[in-house]
Amino acid sequence: MLARVVAGPGLAKCLSRQRDPAARGMRMGEEGDRVLKRLGATLRTERKALGLTLVAVARASGLSAGFLSQAERGLAAPSLSSLRALARTLGIPMASLLAQPDGADRVTRKGERMHFGLDPGTITYERLTSRFAGHLLNGVLIHEPPGHRSEPISHEGEELFFILSGELTVELGGEVHLLKCGDSLHFSSGIMHSTWNHTGDRTVILHVCTMDVFEDREPQAQTSASNPDEDMP
Repeated sequence: MLARVVAGPGLAKCLSRQRDPAARGMRMGEEGDRVLKRLGATLRTERKALGLTLVAVARASGLSAGFLSQAERGLAAPSLSSLRALARTLGIPMASLLAQPDGADRVTRKGERMHFGLDPGTITYERLTSRFAGHLLNGVLIHEPPGHRSEPISHEGEELFFILSGELTVELGGEVHLLKCGDSLHFSSGIMHSTWNHTGDRTVILHVCTMDVFEDREPQAQTSASNPDEDMP
């Protein structure tokens, strides 16, 4: 089945169906590398334009300075939540980092939803929730490839993981939870959390959160990112 993948920043696109799987993987890997390099350059340019340090931006976004440094060098792909946190901290639209579905449809159909993500060869998402005034929930299907580890992050709101297929390790505030198909985990997003697909198979997760990951709501006040002298340049 044809699955459209939208990569960011901008509207870089690729189609997941090719005749030669090996060639497809190589092309997708190369495209993913280019996308991550462009994303990293955007993050670095915007940060420097504001006169902010790595530590300041990372702290305001709920991330580590080490991870942000990797992202700016195109060596790491931030998750959907991390991208939203970074966009808000830097005062830039989410669309400048990642192209996403607009959420116009109340009903979505299996096989018809757009797959989107930074690197089409790794983690991708399908938007489930729609956009309307006053909505609070944001839901996606996450397709997490074997061995994928997300960066630790904390942010506002709450979230729910429900495993549709495969297994997932979730690190939550120093505790490790092994989730199998049919298991769920509901927690405050203010607790530092990360995920790891410890298996050799792709894991599919129903993820629902209250963070405005699609930037559907009214703009919120920019998170304060101080610039102390001891911060990293």
